[in-house]
Amino acid sequence: MAILRTGIREPPASRGETQIVWHNGGTGGYRSFVGFRPATGVGVVVLSNTATEVGVDDIGVHLLDRERPLAPAPVRRVAITLEPAAYDSYVGTYRLAPDFDLTVFRDGDRLFAQATGQGRIEIFPEAEHRVFAKSVDAQLTFEVPAGARAARLTLHQNGHDSPAPRVSD
Repeated sequence: MAILRTGIREPPASRGETQIVWHNGGTGGYRSFVGFRPATGVGVVVLSNTATEVGVDDIGVHLLDRERPLAPAPVRRVAITLEPAAYDSYVGTYRLAPDFDLTVFRDGDRLFAQATGQGRIEIFPEAEHRVFAKSVDAQLTFEVPAGARAARLTLHQNGHDSPAPRVSD
């Protein structure tokens, strides 16, 4: 399955001198980005044999406009071992938006999260009350009152922190 997007990247209040016309895509674990900056007549093609979209897009845009900094390198996350019973306080459904929930559940000794309309992903503890996904760059922080179930979580993804209250067990 191919993933394709096309667009024009132009900062607010610009008059076209920083405009970038681009197209990207991916299939089978590969990613590509092609971009052109009309004001300079410069174009780039970035190809990668990894499926991380941010990498090729970020590099391509930076090559076309050095004023746009590269995204920080991803943090290397390391899973720790917790007693599976510790996961029980996280289990439940959390509301991220009116029609978009994140359900956290156990399957045996493993912990999973599943967003509305999406497949489940395994999540791994990196600290008490903090978990991360390996399949996407996303982390969850649970707010757990002493001796109780988590009252809310915060989704950390794409530079945004999205709080979500628990709506059901």
